[in-house]
Amino acid sequence: MHKLAQLDHAYVWHPFTQMRDWLKREPIVIVAGEGAVVRDARGREYLDANSSIWTNLHGHNHPRINSAIARQLKKIAHSSAMGLANEPASLLAAKLVQAANEICESKARAARKSQIANRKLEKVFFSDDGSTAIEVALKLAYEFTRRSRRADSLSAKRRLPQPRFLSLRGGYHGDTVGAVSLGHIDLFHKTYAGLLFKTDTVMAPYCYRCPFNRAKPERADARECRKCHWECVDAVEKKFAAQKRKENPYAAFVFEPLIQGAAGMIPQPAGWLRQVAEIALRHSALLIADEVMTGFGRTGIPQSPIANRQSPILFACHHEGVQPDFLCLAKGLTGGYLPMGATLTTQRIFDAFLGEYDKFKTFFHGHSYTANQLGAAAALASLELLQGPASVRARAKLEQVLREELRILWTLPNVGDVRQVGLIVGVELVRDWHTREPFDLREQAGIRVCEAMAKSGVLTRPVGNVIVLMPPYCTTAAQMRRTVFALRQSITETFV
Repeated sequence: MHKLAQLDHAYVWHPFTQMRDWLKREPIVIVAGEGAVVRDARGREYLDANSSIWTNLHGHNHPRINSAIARQLKKIAHSSAMGLANEPASLLAAKLVQAANEICESKARAARKSQIANRKLEKVFFSDDGSTAIEVALKLAYEFTRRSRRADSLSAKRRLPQPRFLSLRGGYHGDTVGAVSLGHIDLFHKTYAGLLFKTDTVMAPYCYRCPFNRAKPERADARECRKCHWECVDAVEKKFAAQKRKENPYAAFVFEPLIQGAAGMIPQPAGWLRQVAEIALRHSALLIADEVMTGFGRTGIPQSPIANRQSPILFACHHEGVQPDFLCLAKGLTGGYLPMGATLTTQRIFDAFLGEYDKFKTFFHGHSYTANQLGAAAALASLELLQGPASVRARAKLEQVLREELRILWTLPNVGDVRQVGLIVGVELVRDWHTREPFDLREQAGIRVCEAMAKSGVLTRPVGNVIVLMPPYCTTAAQMRRTVFALRQSITETFV
């Protein structure tokens, strides 16, 4: 066993990993990377097919991001955001606000009738990762709602109810206590039930396994051949109405736009997000968009009808003309280089925390590395790359290549559904596609397929029985073909 692997076994505890299994074999120890390729301590090379757990946008060792960090290192690496400002964080906040308000014009115009695109995001609160970005939004929404309702409560002389939150079944929003409270995956969250506060859940639009979808299994994305009456939207409407009757309307609706990640790469059919956002708006609920995974171009390049040009939409919400009250970002924010999170919100939310010092209306929340200069410098370089025409063209081409290559998977009897949203793919493994019967998680079907892929030189990680492909944007057409071929061969070998 390599000496680095020995040190890992001796001292490192890995996340979401059964360490008894981990200690039975020599781990792959990554020591270097270039573009979409990483190299281990024994000199073997692998394609990084999940962007290093969904974070790396432009590839490893990107010269422009490297240069941006090196330039910043010659100035200062970090100074506190409590009582001090800094150059790159100030520039980054301005750039994020600008990008977050650039909703595709035609979509926004169509949505304005329902007001779901009219919010303007003007303030940025920096944190450390996706969980903390959600935690910030949760605390701000909670306290904003309490303060907004306080006057009504006093005039009515009744006790102020605690604000409640609604999120989707199978939702995953991070691992801090507040974020876990919003999550509804028992395997991850049930253990900590005694630590959590109560939140409500509503069905997600999981077309492949929806009880209301009357379509028979076909060799196509279940969203494309579904037969239903939008019962999933009706369920959201009923949930909001029921909570309103309790005289405690939901403070906020929390969702991952277009596709849920840890739930199993569950994509939403076109139109679902717009409809449920309108419902939330009618019930005066705040919208909290968890774009930790979906942000920064990951959900694709839509074709804009304006001048027949491609529109570089960076955030998933904007594909359906939805602008949230809170936009939570992390993962790809720095291009996958450094831990950093950001929560964008409106002037209205910000103003609720203004007051004289002795009123103690301050937002009492913070992190030691908030707005750190190195992370901000990397993020600025990443944003510049993302918004350049070369990156837009490359992402559009890669998305199309991926879509074409995935067709070969439909011939496999153990592939139940192939779901693609932009450069996010989930391939659901089943015993037989005719019946959609799932594998028991104890059989480790997804893990076994990914282990076979690693032997072929392609790295990714499953979500249960769903194999995830999420390539860096620099991935070439040849590398993408190799990735999908390795997946096909690994599925065939695993279930022979």
